[in-house]
Parts: sequence; structure tokens; C-alpha cells
Amino acid sequence: MSLVSARDIRARRRFAVLHRDGAAAAWRRLRPGLLVALPLALTGTALSLAIAGWSARRDDGRIAALEFGRDVSVSPEARTALLLARIRFLAARDRLGETEPLIDALDRAGAAPEAARARYAVGNSRMRQAFALIGRGDLDRAAPMVTLARQDYRRALRARPDFWDAKYNLDVASRLVRDYPEFDRASGDELRAEPKKIWTDIPGQPRGGP
Repeated sequence: MSLVSARDIRARRRFAVLHRDGAAAAWRRLRPGLLVALPLALTGTALSLAIAGWSARRDDGRIAALEFGRDVSVSPEARTALLLARIRFLAARDRLGETEPLIDALDRAGAAPEAARARYAVGNSRMRQAFALIGRGDLDRAAPMVTLARQDYRRALRARPDFWDAKYNLDVASRLVRDYPEFDRASGDELRAEPKKIWTDIPGQPRGGP
């Protein structure tokens, strides 16, 4: 076995010293900049978190206001929870034309659960209008409302197949088609079905008779 020479030992020591001195010199060069940059970075992070917290609290306040019936305007770029609250507010007042850009915004954001609940709320609004028209004997105007409500419920179920409330209300809308089969003949539907076969088209229902 060969022994390490004294020359090699001295060379290694010199290398270690040079490496240590180089690291120390680099630290001395970087330290002033780091001492300035670190507080700035921490301040920026704290400011970002404060702004995000303030924005979330503001949105929560606007959601609460909408739920209490205050008419608060909402941009399509808002958080999905705020968009849904605004859509529910508008649907409850049958202002469905104003819901369309907000539902489109939910679709663009990929917010399937919120989009399903939004379409469910819109479908409920159409059904309320349809029942009111049926009560007045205005079947010609009720027919498209029922058709559109069925479409809304089906879209809600495509986004969220386990949405039981949407299944139930689709069942109710489909009963109207059975009770007033001229609805389908007058206005059509996304998924056509004969009145006597309508139950086989309801999500979650067994095949066969009602």
C-alpha cells in the first residue's frame, strides 16, 4: 500500500484553506444584499397574505349580503363561491338573463360543483315560473320553461352525478311532461323520450315502470 506523501497532504490543506477562505469571502459579499432583500421578501409575503385575507373577508361579507337579499353586483372574475351566491340571488328573483355570464365564468374556472348548483338554482326558477303559468292555464308559455328546466337539471347532473336534489326535481319536471305531453311536442328537449317511457330517462331510476 502506498503512503500519502507529505506534498499531497500540504496540497490538500492548502485547498481546504482556499475553499474556506473563498466561501467566507463569498458570504461577505452576499451578506449585505441578503440583509436588505430578506426583510423586503418577508414584508412582501406578509402584505400578500394580508391582501388575500382582506379579499376573502370582503367576499364573505358580500356572500352574506346576497344571502340576506341585498343586491350586490359581482364581476365574472370573482371567486367561485361569490359567483354562486350571486347566481342564487338572481335565480330566486327570476333574473335569469343576468346569470348566464356568471355560469359561463364557473364553467371556465372548471368549478363543476358550483356550476351544478348554479344550474340547479336556475332550473328551480324556471320551474316556479312554469307552475305559475300552468296555474293560469297558459300552457303555451309554460312548455318552454319546463323544457329549459329539464335541460338545466340534466346539465347539473352531468357536472355532479350524485346531486340528489337535481335528480328529484328532474323527476318532478318529467312528471309534468307525462301530465302535459304536448310540452314535448311543442318545444322538444335535449333528450327526447315518449311520455310513457320518460321514467327510464331519469338518472338514478330503475328501468321499467314508475
